[in-house]
Amino acid sequence: MSKLVTIYGGSGFVGRYITQRMAKAGWRVRVAVRRPNEALFVKPYGAVGQVEPVACNVRDDASVAAAMQGADAVINCVGILAKAGKNTFDSIHVAGAERIARLAAQQGIARMVHISAIGADTGASSEYLRTKGAGEEAVLRHLPDATILRPSVIFGPEDNFFNRFGAMTRKGPFLPLVGAETKFQPVYVDDVAHAAELAATGAAASGVYELGGAKVASLRELMGLLLDEVYRRRIVIGLPFWVGGLIALAGDIVQGVTLGLLSNKVLTRDQLRSLKTDSVVSEGAKGFADLGIEPANLETVLPEYVWRFRPTGQYDDITRSARQLRP
Repeated sequence: MSKLVTIYGGSGFVGRYITQRMAKAGWRVRVAVRRPNEALFVKPYGAVGQVEPVACNVRDDASVAAAMQGADAVINCVGILAKAGKNTFDSIHVAGAERIARLAAQQGIARMVHISAIGADTGASSEYLRTKGAGEEAVLRHLPDATILRPSVIFGPEDNFFNRFGAMTRKGPFLPLVGAETKFQPVYVDDVAHAAELAATGAAASGVYELGGAKVASLRELMGLLLDEVYRRRIVIGLPFWVGGLIALAGDIVQGVTLGLLSNKVLTRDQLRSLKTDSVVSEGAKGFADLGIEPANLETVLPEYVWRFRPTGQYDDITRSARQLRP
């Protein structure tokens, strides 16, 4: 019988790509999510019955244990960028990761892949990065041979990075940026999934891998690249961190006063603290080269999905070509 992998958060942005790869590799895939009825789109990733969504909440021992029953490997893709209700950084990044590793160890599942983030550090000022670091420690405490993947900002058709800024380019002549000079090393989502597949199938040695793409650039430079791709001219304004602090404080207050009914989707104070740290691969860290993966080129992938932010969308190239025709 084919081997079985349980992917926690397997219908999310990164998880769905890992699910596709594991299914193509011939594994049976159990996609553990809170709302399996909203994850039915993963079923066609494999043959009939090969990929199955199951109900699971990483805050609950019983559902986490049930989801991994009989699995040969587990992959944890569950993470949040901002806390909301009971889904806090500690409950998801630390307690949730620890719970998966602890129960996997109890069930004799030795192979675990955990998706973390570049900059994860228990001493970080950002709660996001601090809990990512604590989550790594919790995983390795129970499964010392687990594989930790630390990607930089991840890009791809469903990302919340270039898509978010692409939407902003439609709204006026200015593009305000907090942390404009912060450096990133954007990594393609399927490259992260490839790394997870190699680790989960035993084709790569365990350890900590920092995953960054071929291009290191500041946020300002990345926005320049985006503007070129969407054929828009915008004045990029770098806002100082103290201005960003006021914006973030206002957003967090509104979220708190409304008890989360109006969530802060602009910029949180914790995201602001994360922006003060470059998200690039550390010198000497293991990465894609150690996995035998050549990371995708940002300039090649980006045009494939940001075209919808162009003035006339998919027809923009045709319109631009038509202007060159002689009457």
